[in-house]
Amino acid sequence: MPKTTTRRSTPKRPPARARNGVLKTVLPNGLTVVLKENHNAPVATFWVWYRVGSGRERTGITGISHWVEHMLFKGTQKYPGRSADQIISREGGQWNGFTWLDFTTYFETLPAEKIELGLSLEADRMVNAPFRPRDVSSERTVIISEKQGGENSPRQLLGEEVQSAAFRAHGYGHETIGHLCDLQSMTRDDLYTHYRTYYAPNNAVAVAVGAFKAAEMLKQIEKSFGKIKRGPAIAPAVVIEPEQRGERRVTVEGPGTTSYIELAYHAPAAKDPDFPACVAMDAILAGASSLSIFGGGTTNASSRLYKALVETELATDVGGSLIPTADPYLYGLSATVRQGHTPQEVEAAFDAEIDRMVNEPVQTAELAKALKQARASFAYGSESVTNQGFWYGWSEVFADYHWFETYLDRLAAVTVEDVQRVAQKYLRRGNRTVGTYLPK
Repeated sequence: MPKTTTRRSTPKRPPARARNGVLKTVLPNGLTVVLKENHNAPVATFWVWYRVGSGRERTGITGISHWVEHMLFKGTQKYPGRSADQIISREGGQWNGFTWLDFTTYFETLPAEKIELGLSLEADRMVNAPFRPRDVSSERTVIISEKQGGENSPRQLLGEEVQSAAFRAHGYGHETIGHLCDLQSMTRDDLYTHYRTYYAPNNAVAVAVGAFKAAEMLKQIEKSFGKIKRGPAIAPAVVIEPEQRGERRVTVEGPGTTSYIELAYHAPAAKDPDFPACVAMDAILAGASSLSIFGGGTTNASSRLYKALVETELATDVGGSLIPTADPYLYGLSATVRQGHTPQEVEAAFDAEIDRMVNEPVQTAELAKALKQARASFAYGSESVTNQGFWYGWSEVFADYHWFETYLDRLAAVTVEDVQRVAQKYLRRGNRTVGTYLPK
């Protein structure tokens, strides 16, 4: 009988899908690509998101994602030293990188005809960062200095203690910069192994927004990234934080003359149906805050807590924080205690307003005003091409880009009943950690 051979077939890329002006596809090497044309200005932004942040770190290597992010600005053979920074500046562009709980990301925003430079830079440092020992050593000094500098801030010290007390199992319990002991002991091999494990196409999302043709941009991305090999398979994160069974309290003492207080409640993940109602609740309590790292929050002078704490001169400021995350995180409330008053007085004022939110339905007009502020804040924080690139990528990390595109519709659907329901569900004493900073 004639001998037959079996030919291995090359994995086929799923067809690119365009929906509401967004093209999304996955390359054969696993790289997710999201493209959005925006011809309002002759600029474009390119982002690469890696699905790794401090939330995936364990004791011993806390802060490693942030450190690796720093190392990718140390140059490669193709772009040595600070040459990439100089090239970007010469073309009138900007670039940066960030690390947080669920991600590490890098971006370039340039004149549209120069955006291929961003693709070249990111494809190169996805595989060619050398992690030279001298660079590891110098960056260790930089990051430890950054860590110690943050410890001069009472609010940062308090926030770190509250975050740590709020989580017993999940990696969300430590700051992105990591613990000092880990920063002192991690090796070059630790960093390089982390890089080679997580900085791979199958763990990444490439996002471009701006003045280009999506089909042409996809070809450019395939040319730059298509030949990069897949990395190792990464097991999904499965850590589930146990339910908190009672209020936790921490006290931090340190230099200064001012006291601070922070309340942190366990809150739903971004994909949870309760999240939009929690945003509305936060807008009523503390004022609409931006969900983006680029800011965009409005004044909170009309919020309940501002009136109860600042206008009564118990506190000099008050604020809230609710951030979209892949896993359940925290809803935070904080205030600076005014001289002549005590943290106990401020906490009592917090509790009175929180109890009112739990026990009494909000007025329809108050909800409408809060939703209007929240929509305005979100719109402002997603206005520019760079901000849109941020949101299309970030939402792909914790959900998918449809989360971003449908967010305002889900926010508009929040009712008075929804707000009271989530207040009763999450603003329980047994679901919170209370932190106080006392000056010595």
